Amino acid sequence: MLAARRSQTPEVRAEADAAIRRVLADVVATVRPGTVCAYLPMGGEPGGAQLPDLPGVGRILLPVLRPDLDLDWATYPAPLVPGRYGLAEPEGPRLGVDAITEADLIIAPGLAVSTDGVRLGRGGGSYDRALARVAPSAVVVVPLYEGELVDRLPAEPHDRPVDAVVTPTGVRLVAHTGRNHPA
Repeated sequence: MLAARRSQTPEVRAEADAAIRRVLADVVATVRPGTVCAYLPMGGEPGGAQLPDLPGVGRILLPVLRPDLDLDWATYPAPLVPGRYGLAEPEGPRLGVDAITEADLIIAPGLAVSTDGVRLGRGGGSYDRALARVAPSAVVVVPLYEGELVDRLPAEPHDRPVDAVVTPTGVRLVAHTGRNHPA
């Protein structure tokens, strides 16, 4: 998946990122969330650097990686400062690991998602820990490039399913047995 992302030209990636942001804006207009937990994509991740600049959201929270690899949260927009592993994080008060429980919409990163809602991350488990705290009524979506929604992915007991993927061509719902149960 990473090799396929790296093989995209900057122009193709920029076009796909803009399309993903337009689809996310439609999701926001439909869900009408008061609070969104999003993230600032690293280079080559779907959505591009403008991903967290969502219109029509009351409050946007971005993750702050803790030393134990769990996720704390801080309000965005705020000045971004360098964090662990080269991640950019919002400067300002930390809201705690449970701040994600207040979100109506969670936009989570991933390398791929299966049609049964299994999200493939980068292996640190940070988002699986955070997604375990999500309110049952919240919607969890993962921005992906075309071809990253796949039939099957291996799942571990700690993996938390997602509800949908957002690609340049639209929203695709995935089926799963429930947020608090492994997929």
